Amino acid sequence: MLAQIGGLTAMAASELYTKRARVWVPDAEEVWKSAELTEDYRDGNTSLQLMLEDGTNIEHKLDPKTKNLPYLRNPDILVGENDLTALSYLHEPAVLHNLKVRFMDSKLIYTYCGIILVAINPYETLQIYGSDIINAYSGQNTGDMDPHIFAVAEEAYKQMARDERNQSIIVSGESGAGKTVSAKYAMRYFATVSGTTSEANVEQKVLASNPIMEAIGNAKTTRNDNSSRFGKYIEIGFDTRFRIIGANMRTYLLEKSRVVFQADEERNYHVFYQLCASSHLPEYEKLKLSNAMEFQYTKQGRSPVIEGVDDTKELCSTRNAFTLLGINESYQMGLFQVLAAILHLGNVEIKDRDSDSSIIPPNNRHLTAFCELVGVTYEDMSQWLCHRKLKTATETYVKTVPRLMATNARDALAKHIYAKLFNWIVEHVNKALITNIKQHSFIGVLDIYGFETFEINSFEQFCINYANEKLQQQFNMHVFKLEQEEYMREQIPWTLIDFYDNQPCINLIEAKMGILDLLDEECKMPKGTDDSWAQKLYNTHLKTCSLFEKPRMSNRAFIIEHFADKVEYQCDAFLEKNKDTVNQDQVNVLKASKFPLLVELFQDGEKAISPTGQGPGTGGRTRLSVKPVKGRESSSKENKKTVGCQFRNSLAMLMETLNATTPHYVRCIKPNDFKLAFTFDPKRAVQQLRACGVLETIRISAAGFPSRWTYQEFFSRYRVLMKQKDVLPDKRLTCRNVLEKLVEDQDKYQFGKTKIFFRAGQVAYLEKLRADKLRVACIRIQKTIRCWLERKRYLRKRSAAITVQRFTRGYQARRLVKFMRRTQAATTIQKYHRMVVERTRYRQKQAAALVVQTLLRAYMARQMYQSLLREQKVVIIQKRVRGWLARCWYKRCLESIVYLQCCFRRMKARRQLKKLKIEARSVEHFKKLNKGMENKIMQLQRKIDEQKENHKVVKDRLVSMETSYTAESEKLRAEVSRLRGVEEDAKSKGIRLSSLQEELEKLKKELTTTRKEKKTIEDWAKTYRGEMEKMVSELKKQNGTLTKDNNDLNRMIQEQSQQMTDKMAHAIVQETQQLETDLNEERSRYQNLLREHLLMEEKYDDLKEAMASSNASKPGHRRKDSTHSSNESEYTYNSEYAELEEGSRAAEDVTRGIDTSLTLKLQKRLTELEQEKQSLRNELENKEDQFQRARARDDVEFKKARGAELEYESLKRQELDSENKKLKHDLVEIRQSLLGKAGPGAGAPGSPAYKVVLEQLNSSCEELEVRKEEVLILRSQLVSQKEAMHHKETMTEPSVYAEDVSKLKDSDEIKQAYVGLKDTNRLLEHQLQTQRRGYDNEVESLRGELQNVKEENNRQQQLLAQNLQLPPEARIEASLQHEITRLTNENLDLMEQLEKQDRTIRKLKKQLKVYSKRIGEMGAGQTEGQTSPGQVVDEPIHPVNIPRREKDFQGMLEYNKEDELKLVKNLILELKPRGVAVNLIPGLPAYILFMCLRHADYVNDDQKVRTLLTSTINSIKKILKKRGDDFETVSFWLSNTCRFLHCLKQYSGDEAFMKHNTTRQNEHCLSNFDLAEYRQVISDLAIQIYQQLIKCMENILQPSIVSGMLEHETIQGVSGVKPTGLRKRTSSIADEGTYTLDSILRQLSAFHSTMCQHGTDPELMKQVVKQQFYIIGAVTLNNLLLRKDMCSWSKGMQIRYNVSQLEEWLRDKGLMVCGAKETLEPLIQAAQLLQVKKKTDEDAEAICSMCLALTTAQIVKVLNLYTPVNEFEERVSVSFIRTIQTRLRDRCESPQLLMDTKMIYPVTFPFSPSSLALETIQVPGSLNLAFLTRV
Repeated sequence: MLAQIGGLTAMAASELYTKRARVWVPDAEEVWKSAELTEDYRDGNTSLQLMLEDGTNIEHKLDPKTKNLPYLRNPDILVGENDLTALSYLHEPAVLHNLKVRFMDSKLIYTYCGIILVAINPYETLQIYGSDIINAYSGQNTGDMDPHIFAVAEEAYKQMARDERNQSIIVSGESGAGKTVSAKYAMRYFATVSGTTSEANVEQKVLASNPIMEAIGNAKTTRNDNSSRFGKYIEIGFDTRFRIIGANMRTYLLEKSRVVFQADEERNYHVFYQLCASSHLPEYEKLKLSNAMEFQYTKQGRSPVIEGVDDTKELCSTRNAFTLLGINESYQMGLFQVLAAILHLGNVEIKDRDSDSSIIPPNNRHLTAFCELVGVTYEDMSQWLCHRKLKTATETYVKTVPRLMATNARDALAKHIYAKLFNWIVEHVNKALITNIKQHSFIGVLDIYGFETFEINSFEQFCINYANEKLQQQFNMHVFKLEQEEYMREQIPWTLIDFYDNQPCINLIEAKMGILDLLDEECKMPKGTDDSWAQKLYNTHLKTCSLFEKPRMSNRAFIIEHFADKVEYQCDAFLEKNKDTVNQDQVNVLKASKFPLLVELFQDGEKAISPTGQGPGTGGRTRLSVKPVKGRESSSKENKKTVGCQFRNSLAMLMETLNATTPHYVRCIKPNDFKLAFTFDPKRAVQQLRACGVLETIRISAAGFPSRWTYQEFFSRYRVLMKQKDVLPDKRLTCRNVLEKLVEDQDKYQFGKTKIFFRAGQVAYLEKLRADKLRVACIRIQKTIRCWLERKRYLRKRSAAITVQRFTRGYQARRLVKFMRRTQAATTIQKYHRMVVERTRYRQKQAAALVVQTLLRAYMARQMYQSLLREQKVVIIQKRVRGWLARCWYKRCLESIVYLQCCFRRMKARRQLKKLKIEARSVEHFKKLNKGMENKIMQLQRKIDEQKENHKVVKDRLVSMETSYTAESEKLRAEVSRLRGVEEDAKSKGIRLSSLQEELEKLKKELTTTRKEKKTIEDWAKTYRGEMEKMVSELKKQNGTLTKDNNDLNRMIQEQSQQMTDKMAHAIVQETQQLETDLNEERSRYQNLLREHLLMEEKYDDLKEAMASSNASKPGHRRKDSTHSSNESEYTYNSEYAELEEGSRAAEDVTRGIDTSLTLKLQKRLTELEQEKQSLRNELENKEDQFQRARARDDVEFKKARGAELEYESLKRQELDSENKKLKHDLVEIRQSLLGKAGPGAGAPGSPAYKVVLEQLNSSCEELEVRKEEVLILRSQLVSQKEAMHHKETMTEPSVYAEDVSKLKDSDEIKQAYVGLKDTNRLLEHQLQTQRRGYDNEVESLRGELQNVKEENNRQQQLLAQNLQLPPEARIEASLQHEITRLTNENLDLMEQLEKQDRTIRKLKKQLKVYSKRIGEMGAGQTEGQTSPGQVVDEPIHPVNIPRREKDFQGMLEYNKEDELKLVKNLILELKPRGVAVNLIPGLPAYILFMCLRHADYVNDDQKVRTLLTSTINSIKKILKKRGDDFETVSFWLSNTCRFLHCLKQYSGDEAFMKHNTTRQNEHCLSNFDLAEYRQVISDLAIQIYQQLIKCMENILQPSIVSGMLEHETIQGVSGVKPTGLRKRTSSIADEGTYTLDSILRQLSAFHSTMCQHGTDPELMKQVVKQQFYIIGAVTLNNLLLRKDMCSWSKGMQIRYNVSQLEEWLRDKGLMVCGAKETLEPLIQAAQLLQVKKKTDEDAEAICSMCLALTTAQIVKVLNLYTPVNEFEERVSVSFIRTIQTRLRDRCESPQLLMDTKMIYPVTFPFSPSSLALETIQVPGSLNLAFLTRV
């Protein structure tokens, strides 16, 4: 009642025990029941009026002496807490209720109680132990996750790494509580998270020891199907890097009696049943086993089979574990022989021979089998089973024994053999688990029995409870120590807490003259018995020790008051079990066995007995590291140690080990005795809670300050209790002021450095104040809302009354208006009736007048029309005749003018020709002509230009005439059509008029007959109308039925067609999705294989480095833990790349491929090909040398003559180059004009495009002719210079020529000038003729075009005339068809012209390539000729001045092979991504590498290509291995690798990749090598880099995800902070250094900006962002599923807000369509699930339809974890969760709870061509690549 007293002293009981306060009252069935006070408690009351939860009213009497009030119940908000110490009221009913709620309602089996983990056995397989759960708990703080055995294991592992201190995990509990499973999962956790350093897979061996120990040490009991019948302590050893290196096992107190006896519904050890179940297999036939029910040692429990367990498969697992631990097949079969021999020994039947002797019948089948299996003689064994030796001082006697003693001796021998076998197996398991590596630290896992009390308790229960007393003492001291450290750390005044000390009980058992001493002393007495020992106990302790009692009704029992309960022990068999005797003669027979394994068992027992180990009656604690024992020769004495003494020594050593470690406690609770899943028995639970120390922990916590809050958490939680003036900037001072006002007694709280400490009950009081404040606020809100609702209701009624009044008055007004309207209507009807009569009479008169007027006017109109028609025809005839006369006159004038012009021009030309001939004969003129040759050429050019202008003017005049003619023709055509329309209208009106007159006469005649027939028709019509109405009604009925049937059929057809359409569409969608899924799975499988391959390569490299270097890497912890659990030093990779330049062998290592054998074959073949190539090259060079030497003599003679020819060829080359450029420019203009102004009439004659084409063609032709003529002129000059040079060479003195050039004879000069003038005249005449021919051709073409235009015009007129005769619809269709035909023909003509031009251009390009190749060869020859001795260097030559072109780069970089290592070093290994990304173009290294590759391809050097690609790939791998954790480096090389891959595709020459290239880029395609295979290799490399990038991003994001997405309160004040226990969680309040959502967004933005700077492809960036968001969503959801405190309504709002911020980030970056938002769908649905209503079936249906991205396990988990933060919220009922499970039962999905955070989406690299031209790329000097040469 300590907590209760604390609560009462804190405040008056009347303040707490008020009406509706809830309390706990004792109950016989449920231990504690909840009740509610119906009246307030007053001081002095002797009873309380209570009402139970079922409505029953009871009166609770108070003890008049103690006046202890019942326990108060905690607020509902605290129920279901992860830590029991977080409860405000700490007492037994609160603990029991909290465990029950978590276990039954939330299906949570783990709960913290301070430093204890309480584990309740669910008796059901739960999916909470997979590798995903292990990964989720790895590296987390204990308080940050929900309670779990993995959290305790992680805490132990973390403290071992951080504090350098050994750890222990103590797992205790009753049989069937789950101790073994808990210990197994703890070891599995260590094996998973730590790994191993050797190839022996020690962690697998540690786990493999479990099935072996379970087979030989576990059995089925009434409480547990797999109960451990021994205690064990496993030390798992770790090295300096905290990896598992080995293990060692100690065992305690094996239950040997189970070998020979089992109670009902129990079994012997599992291994016996496994052997019997496998006896039918051939390898076990020699064991001679059969069904387990045929052996005495396995049939006593009458339950040989465990439901759901296959003993045959279990034996296979056991054998596999033996094999893994190094125990071979022969030893396994030997062990099975010994076990089978034990079973046969139990079936040996011993019969009475007389009262003092016994006998075994001869030829006993089972004894024979036993002797054969263990290798002893039948006679010896049968002899010593029925006899024993008695030794005296002088003689030895053989004495018979009675049957009962013989049977007991047989059973003792069986137990002894099994104990030896157990010890041997434990020893060999330890040998297999130990390694030669020095152990740095260890974690011990103690799996030991809990406190036991049965109806009959014997020696085993005494030892077990003794061990639990020692453990409880150690536990109490540890808890006390932790509390003291906490108070001292917070500088809280320390007061001694009174807690139960069980040292007196321990002294009673183990002290001098204690129970064990007296038991050992009695065992040494010759005639000692259990009765005499009991009397000694009574005499020694009954009066001196209060913890020892004697039962009233028995003299052979005693009672000890343990810490958990009083236990009565029966003294029967205590001495025999403590002695554990066995017949030594039987043992000697076994030692003499021929079976080696049996001899080894007993020899080991003699040689390796530990001074603290178990002897022949214990579980054989075997430890290989035991120090040598002094006095080994006294082994005979050691063998005489009793079981109790050995157990005490083992326990002392165990306590010494535990005290030297940091303990962690796991208490396993058995919820019921019937093994029912999730069934809670309060009685059994309370019994175990009292026994396992949980309540003692609660009591110690309650004695001090159990509730602890940080100042920030207290301020956030109880801000509602503060006024605005109380809130100060200093949170600590604010909390102090508020607490002084709220709690008057200052002893009930203490202020620490960082926390506020509260006594028990104070938090509940504060919660009550907070709830009252919130309740008052709620009432005020309700009051206001209700007022608002009532006012709305009043206003609505008032509005309704006004509306009724308005409608009533309106009705009356409408009645009055209706009367007035009827009166007015009657008057109006009369008026209008009179008016109609008068109007009828008037209209008859008017109609007659109109008929007369119509006839008269029609006659006058016809006369006028005839006269107008005649005048129009006369005018047309006159116009045509006058036009024809004018044209005739114009033609005659034009012909006369043209003829006069021709005559005049002919006369002028003759005069000019005569003048020119005279001038030609003149020498002076010839000189002038020679001097002004260029001027005349320019004049001729000017004349040509003038003629072109004249031609252009003529052409423009023709075009204008054509335009005017077209316009005139259109105008005439329109006039004709108008007149024809008028004529047709007139004709139609005349015809209509005559027809109307005839009809009028006919109508007059018919009118009379019609009037006569009218009556008869009316009569007939009446009768017919009646009949037709009947018929119509029948037809309507039939039509209605038919219409209905038709509609039904149509609807059915539509529904069926819609269903078929939907089915087809659904099937197509499903098939598409399946194909996409299969593709993604295949891609993911391939990329996973790449990842595994990369890991294998890294392992291979690591092993290679380890073998090459004797220096080992620095020790460190392999995990990256944020809580100081990682001591692993970062592995620094200091690579000196200069070492690669030491020799060619190192270079080959850098560029070595992946497959060694394939590489060797290729290298060998390559070497052969190189040798053949070199030999052929040598032969070719020899022949070329011979040929060159033969030609050298001839070349010397012709070099001088070749000079002029070479110059001529160079000139010709220059001309062709310029011509080619001009043609290209013209072609570009043509294409632009055609493409830019493409339209329906773009290619028609006279269109702009057509004119541009014509002008370009004409100018090209003229320019070509001019260039040809210039070439001829230059050729003539070169010929003359050549002759002059030839004349100079014939002179004897070369220097004389320069002086005598001006002294030539006049005759020679005149002759030479005359010849030149003659040639010039000839050229000019030829030029004039050519221009004339061109002009004539052009005129003819224009005339032809004009004729075509006229024909087209005539054809259009004909078509127009035809179309006018057609109806409007046909007219439009015909015009469209005609227009389509015309455009098609024009387009075909243009296409033909373009094809011709393309063919011409291709031909010119080919010729240009040939000429450029020849010119290159000639240039090389000319260089050689210039440096030859025969060339006259100093001779002045007059070359023609020709401008040089700028060098045209081809987008290649040339380097020498010896510079390849330098290239890789400077461009890859030593490149800093930050500088390149900021200062240079993105992807520059990729472009440079590709340009180098292009040059290697250009020179056709396959070796260079191969080495460059291989060294590039290996160097990228090397730099990623060196700086793989740097995001910028990985992102930079991912971008460059992808760009390099795209360049290989873009310039591969494949048409699929060349669609977006420019013409220049297509010229840069690779020409000699197909690098498709290397593209695949580089694509694989890009995948590996992408995976490395994702891993790097995950490592950076991982620490901030949970804090930013879950713990940090983005919306302040929405979620309140709940009280926490001893294991504090990470605060959700943002302190300095904590991560927030902004941290995540900033990191994402940093990632995005870095990738953008590096030029990452947008599609690839989308995939990266999608993976980032998947990691965020998966980690957040996994932590949500493992944290009960995060599953609340307010947290769901926080998550949805955070997700909206992430979506806003996506929207800002333009990445909404990348699929990232869809990856957050499970998290969004989980947040929605926290916020929706969870009560009715409609809510369940809505949840099932909403949470499609969550699995059933996840939905149920969230509902189970849902925890109200405020008492106004409600928990989810169990029935609602079952409803959800029922509705989701048909879902086909994975049972996995957590999302796979390591999953990486398969990546693709869509082709992204670059628009950057390679020839424009400049290599910056900062890259140190000056050895590269642009080509």
